[in-house]
Amino acid sequence: MSLLKTQIFSCRLFSTAVANSKPKIIDGFIGAIGNTPLIRLRKLSEETGSEVLGKAEFMNPGGSVKDRAALYVVKEAEEKGLITTGGTIIEGTAGNTGIGLAHVCRAKGYDCIIYMPNTQSQEKIDLLRMLGAKVYPVPAVPFEDPNNYNHQARRHAERIPNAVWTNQFDNVANRRAHYETTGPEIWEQTNGQIDGFTCSTGTGGTFAGVTRYLKEKNPNIKSFIADPPGSVLYSYFKSGGNLIERKGSSITEGIGQGRVTENLKEEINSIDDALFISDEKSIEMLYRLLDEEGFYIGASSALNVVAAYEMAKILGPGKTIVTAICDGAYRYQTRLFSRKWLESKNLVDAIPKHLQKYIILP
Repeated sequence: MSLLKTQIFSCRLFSTAVANSKPKIIDGFIGAIGNTPLIRLRKLSEETGSEVLGKAEFMNPGGSVKDRAALYVVKEAEEKGLITTGGTIIEGTAGNTGIGLAHVCRAKGYDCIIYMPNTQSQEKIDLLRMLGAKVYPVPAVPFEDPNNYNHQARRHAERIPNAVWTNQFDNVANRRAHYETTGPEIWEQTNGQIDGFTCSTGTGGTFAGVTRYLKEKNPNIKSFIADPPGSVLYSYFKSGGNLIERKGSSITEGIGQGRVTENLKEEINSIDDALFISDEKSIEMLYRLLDEEGFYIGASSALNVVAAYEMAKILGPGKTIVTAICDGAYRYQTRLFSRKWLESKNLVDAIPKHLQKYIILP
């Protein structure tokens, strides 16, 4: 082949490749959910000698991993004929599932009602209302209490016609969302070369769905559950299945549990280990990631990254570890970057001195 023909052929190949790589048009908000990037965390990877990767769930259109669950619990209600046009979706949530539901409801034409603990950030409450949801902040009480926000949401749905309580904690459509989307995406993005997955649990949907999918592909993949203060899952695993009374609390929002949810129940025996992650470690990592990687993420995301970092050290160098970066810090910034709030939690000293420059609020 002549040089000119070779050049023409190469140009045609390049043009075809460019055409095929052009982003496809997606169908509305719902079409944009999922297919988030898997990002190498450079500094942590260098320190551990392993590939520490974060699934960038904050890049979902509603800003968090919960967009996936929100879509699937609504789809299930539609598939079962539990809701029709003009109906109402009702949920009890610490915030992100509610935000995802509010977006999905706007896209599908449903009303949205959210019950949430009054301990959650004002940014979340404000955003839910901006998205057209009716929000009922209620006292934070244990699940066993009839006034728990989940039970109040259920009773509200029972009182009005054409309404569904989506029951994210025990509705396994939540887990299915991650089994059918997040897990396969991670497998494909790593070309099946993954040694470990870890993340925290609130409903348990992300952890259980991803764990089930990955272990079906390769049972040798390790799965570590990450737990904050105030949650019982770490002790439940370490004790061989004894549920203790829930004590204490954490700065993280939307994660930690006092029970084994239906989403998690079938995968509880697939857990290979559990990691307890202190608030001090989470807040340090949150500030490290901002400074070293440019990631502005929430405390639960930082906890997940700490867990991935520790998992990498436990499994040893040369491994590939994946976790979920659940959401950004925008929904928590008046807390996480406030000196007064950090002092109230005795966390200022947990942030390295050279990173305290990012504490910009009084």
